[in-house]
Amino acid sequence: MGLLDLLHRRPRAGPIPRTEPGGIVAPPPGPEHPSVDPGIAACTVDELLASEAELLQRFKYCYGCDGETFERDIVEPIRRYAGYVNLLPATADNYFCGAGGLFRLGLEVAFFGLQGTDAHIVSGRATISVRKDLEPRWRRATFLAGLCSELHRTLCAATVMDEQGDEWPAYLMPLTTWLARRKARRFFVRWIANAPESRGLSLFALPHIVSPESMQELAAANHVVVPQMLASITGIPLLHEQSILIELVKRSAALVIDRDLAASAHRYGRPILGAHIERYLLDAMRQLIAAHPAWSPNTERSRVWLGAEGLFIVWPNAAAEIRKVLEDDELRGIPKAPETIVEILTAAGVLMSPPPGVTNWSILPPGSSTALEAVRLMSPDILLTGQARPVEPLPQSLLARSSPTPARAHTTAAQVAAGAAPAAAETRAPAPPRPGVDEVAGAPYPGQRAEPEHDPTSRRALDPQTPLDFGGNPDAGSAAPSSPSELDASVPQHLASPPPTTPPSPPRRFALNAPLRLVPQVRQALQAAIESMNADPRAAVAVTVGAGVFVPLSHFKSCSVDVNVALRALVEVDLLVGTKDRRPRTYQHDIGGQEQAGVIVKPGHIHGLDLSDFQATA
Repeated sequence: MGLLDLLHRRPRAGPIPRTEPGGIVAPPPGPEHPSVDPGIAACTVDELLASEAELLQRFKYCYGCDGETFERDIVEPIRRYAGYVNLLPATADNYFCGAGGLFRLGLEVAFFGLQGTDAHIVSGRATISVRKDLEPRWRRATFLAGLCSELHRTLCAATVMDEQGDEWPAYLMPLTTWLARRKARRFFVRWIANAPESRGLSLFALPHIVSPESMQELAAANHVVVPQMLASITGIPLLHEQSILIELVKRSAALVIDRDLAASAHRYGRPILGAHIERYLLDAMRQLIAAHPAWSPNTERSRVWLGAEGLFIVWPNAAAEIRKVLEDDELRGIPKAPETIVEILTAAGVLMSPPPGVTNWSILPPGSSTALEAVRLMSPDILLTGQARPVEPLPQSLLARSSPTPARAHTTAAQVAAGAAPAAAETRAPAPPRPGVDEVAGAPYPGQRAEPEHDPTSRRALDPQTPLDFGGNPDAGSAAPSSPSELDASVPQHLASPPPTTPPSPPRRFALNAPLRLVPQVRQALQAAIESMNADPRAAVAVTVGAGVFVPLSHFKSCSVDVNVALRALVEVDLLVGTKDRRPRTYQHDIGGQEQAGVIVKPGHIHGLDLSDFQATA
């Protein structure tokens, strides 16, 4: 019997059944659902609330009321919100993109918004008796606005289907109720490509979260609380009226999203096929900060130091402890060399590259007599987010001011007299180019020194090894003196033995340092403009001016970014100079002989610039 006969006689195997976490064998997927996406296991409301029990306890401490009021004002809307969103992610591959991300996002924004009401008097111009009645309503409305701030994503950004491919009617009922009626154990999310953001759709889902009785309680004896809450949820502020509620929710959402982007391990390496171990390295460092005494920040002989410049980890001392934690977890493939760990974390965007010419940063912690080598993190929140004890940065600077050593030895008068001049003086390599010359204004960029041109005397003075010609002979610069007497006659005494000088500093590299919540398309366009300053200055898109770095608006158009979207995104993260009332201000500047309109980026967000020059100019 041949192999083909065996294959024909062998019964066909059906699809492999999936096993749920509780041990229940789920039925095999039907042929009507062609996706290989494993989907998201449905969850009950009680399980969702139990997973966030710690945050709910913080809600109780923050709200400060009796148990019955807390259940009615806080727990009941959270239960409704959990039933509506279930374990939906907030985004496809950005912030809060895991299962349950939308529920966690709404809870955190609501908590920080509610906490922010303690420091503000919303109805400041009202009488004390009126404020006594309105303040509880303002606090409750701020909590509800934060909870429902991202509710529109369920209606405009994604489509939810069950195992049979039927779509969830999001306008009719909550997701948990629909899954229970369908007896579905899993649901599948299909993200709509290039879906326009329509925050106003939240109003159609709001009745599933906030009951009509709650809306009536908020609107009792006033006409401002409910309009302000709806304006915050829909993103449409009321005309000619400044709202503290809207500002609180907006700031809370920005804080929560920024913290998640900085602390999410999946942004620094996904657990896919290959040697992507950045997430394990980050997890090991967080374990050490939480449990290891030597990793307690800003303590004596600590590995971790938080200063005004950022978070530093003493290296390579910390590498052995990181490797030991991962080896105890029996994780395979961990690199042994500390340099390899630095390369991996730098490529993943966790560590910041040191200045050119050095391998690590040099810091001088308090109580240390010598400088220590360290690595510098992009953001302290990468490791310090979620720590039980808050860490205050040190007021003094941690970076050590070390002077570089000369790159080559200088020729002394005795060596020249003996005819033993080094060969490096004859075949001297040209000095490295100095990028950053502003061709438009005819002046160097702020923070850089301009090198004089067409002045042979000043250029020779930069290099004491080049003989000087004081006799007017054009060939004297290339001919060496034949005897010590000629040397004494042609070279002054104070130039015969020049003191050691520092070699020219390496060329600066300009890079954008923008907050993580900046829109990715705007970030890429602005980063391309800043990086163009590292190449030929005549082809640079951005140029420096007295207040910062000028970027023309035409550059955003060439990068297929809407100008209004770019301006609004830059103002949101406070990146521009001259903004007033959150409105961007444009400037005119001459680039390549043409007057162009553009914006000025603050110099503090550009690596490679000397901020003292801009302060002096301002």
